Amino acid sequence: MSKHPRPRAPDSDNPEWTEADFRTAKPADQGLPPEIVAQFRNTRGAQRAAKKVPVSLRLSPDVVSHFKATGPGWQTRIDETLKRAISK
Repeated sequence: MSKHPRPRAPDSDNPEWTEADFRTAKPADQGLPPEIVAQFRNTRGAQRAAKKVPVSLRLSPDVVSHFKATGPGWQTRIDETLKRAISK
């Protein structure tokens, strides 16, 4: 096995940008249709102050499955459940 990864073949559908490409680039709202630009705004912005601490936590598969089955926001629901457990 080689220590160095093989270089990827160029992607003709998505070539690497040149200096000229960067010089002539425009913000999305100046070149894309408004309905496409509107999709960019559906992302979460930067938090003002960190409110949660990132951790690595090992949970039982059945616990993860249970919360994931409840849909988006499942990690928040785990946090809420743990908060209720410590407030008792």
